[in-house]
Amino acid sequence: MIEQEFRIVFMGTPEFASTILEGLLEHHYTIVGVITAPDKPAGRGQKIQESSVKTTALNHALNILQPVNLKDSEFIQELEDLKADLFVVVAFRMLPEMVWNMPPKGTINLHASLLPEYRGAAPINWAIMQGETVTGVTTFFIEQEIDTGMVIERETLPISENETAGELHDRLMYLGKTLVQKSVKQIIEGTVQRTPQAALVESNILKSAPKIFKPDCQINWKEKLTQIHNFCRGLSPYPTAWTNVYFTEKGEIKTFKLFKTTKTDIPSENKTAIVFTKEGILFPCQDYYLCVTELQPEGKKRMTHTEFHAGYSHFALSIEK
Repeated sequence: MIEQEFRIVFMGTPEFASTILEGLLEHHYTIVGVITAPDKPAGRGQKIQESSVKTTALNHALNILQPVNLKDSEFIQELEDLKADLFVVVAFRMLPEMVWNMPPKGTINLHASLLPEYRGAAPINWAIMQGETVTGVTTFFIEQEIDTGMVIERETLPISENETAGELHDRLMYLGKTLVQKSVKQIIEGTVQRTPQAALVESNILKSAPKIFKPDCQINWKEKLTQIHNFCRGLSPYPTAWTNVYFTEKGEIKTFKLFKTTKTDIPSENKTAIVFTKEGILFPCQDYYLCVTELQPEGKKRMTHTEFHAGYSHFALSIEK
């Protein structure tokens, strides 16, 4: 079969990428090499941990390369020796031109947005934080500038009002699995179409998706309910929205992470006190209360609002605006 003669190198690291690799293997494409991140210590015990992609590759007895430096001459030679027709890249490092320009059929990437919108490292988070109701996945050919190459295919997906980044991540992952399968098939058969991203621009200002750092995740309670709700779910479960909570009687300040939220129609009138209810813990925004149903106080495990209520309802808690 033509698929078995066509040689593919896959590059990726997290679960999102390993699911795409599984999809290529399900279609019996010939994967001659898998490039993934080096093993590294993780967790409290600092045990050596391998990437999700490496685990999948080992399960299928695939050839694995774990370069520290993508420009290393020995790695480049090993890559050339694989004589791949195509590189498929998903959730991996930025590639030097000597790598992405190597295979005769090019190097393709899967991006978790509808390019050219939300180019960058965190497209899923930013789409939710910006209140988008639709997103999707895009396959494209890698070129010099990051996330700017010729588009092969795009597939859309609706975002629900209370959906978190983690939930959307999983749905986009499986949509991407199908889209990569489809795109590789088109490349093999010679039917692939290339659309410049400039032809897909729908507004004068493109939204970007830069990497998110912990200081960026602090909640600003002076903002309105909808904005804060989108902010929290867009950062859940990682890197997680957080806020300082004041224990009035003890004179202490502790950091709380908020994982699950819903909107209410209860006016907050710029109050600062946190309110305990059976439905959830109410945090006051500029206009209405935000209902929090999963959270994690500093030094404690993640818990539901009922668990939190049992241990903290006797405290007077508030936030700063």
